[in-house]
Amino acid sequence: MKKRFGFYFLLLALIAVLAAAIAAGGAWYWVNKPMQLSADRVDFVVDPGATPRAIARTLNEAGVPVWEPGFVWLARLSERDKLIKAGGYQAINGDSPWLLLERLARGDMSQRQITFPEGWTYRQIRLALREHPDVKQTLGEVSDAQLLQRLGSTHTSPEGLFFPDTYVFTPGSTDYDILRRAYQEGQRVLQQAWEQRQPDLPFTTPYEALIMASIIEKETGHGPERGRISGVFSNRLRLGMLLQTDPTVIYGMGDAYQGRIRRRDLQTDTPWNTYTRPGLPPTPIASPGRAALLAAVQPERHKFLYFVSRGNGTSEFSVNLSEHNRNVARYILGQGQSK
Repeated sequence: MKKRFGFYFLLLALIAVLAAAIAAGGAWYWVNKPMQLSADRVDFVVDPGATPRAIARTLNEAGVPVWEPGFVWLARLSERDKLIKAGGYQAINGDSPWLLLERLARGDMSQRQITFPEGWTYRQIRLALREHPDVKQTLGEVSDAQLLQRLGSTHTSPEGLFFPDTYVFTPGSTDYDILRRAYQEGQRVLQQAWEQRQPDLPFTTPYEALIMASIIEKETGHGPERGRISGVFSNRLRLGMLLQTDPTVIYGMGDAYQGRIRRRDLQTDTPWNTYTRPGLPPTPIASPGRAALLAAVQPERHKFLYFVSRGNGTSEFSVNLSEHNRNVARYILGQGQSK
């Protein structure tokens, strides 16, 4: 009887060992088995404070077929659940559950980028953010005034405050996060430029320099002429002349601008019409880049008061009205595109 009992005990023990071995082998196989995804790369976002179970559900919803109970126990037993970082990630076709969990624990996030070109308006920047599929929208009901308050800005308009650049971010970053970075970079670059200003500028604040830079940015994309055009506007301000720059008129027209400025547009007063109002306009008209900012605070010293487009991206400069009128007749046949 005792021998038979011992035999059964050994048999059960052997079965248990075999079952454990099979279970361990199966677990090892599952942990390291490549997963077949719905696409070569699948993006997903881990929210702050997400549990392994919530992450597993997110993965399955995104098209990453991970076994939820197994993923939860794998994360907890390996203590990787304590290391997982919130953010945007990519699952790659052929990843195993373990490789994917390791990526989450390392915080090896995927990256996206968005570019705000020099000369873009605030409206264009906001539209690009709204249309980017990897940007989380949070500012739909937030007014410009509320946004500026959140940013800590004392200005009344957001125009020109967001530095034009390429911003790298993880999928799921919010529109506010990206705007905050662009605002902070804009403030940093503006202050840096202001510290390099000439001592006798015809304006006295960094914000006025930003306004001037935005006009320069819209007037020319030809780098060598930025300083010269800045010099023209500086000379006009010192003499009390109207700036008479078309980009400010266009900005003031808003949606009414359809690609052409008529004489009546030049005569229609808006806060930004520098044909009807002296001095600088009340706000920037676009987001200027670093080169335009430096040109604004370091204008070229000369006697030019006028310039006209040659039609090839460069300008012809003149010191008096009669010379300017000849240039207008030569280059644009009196079509009203001069300054």
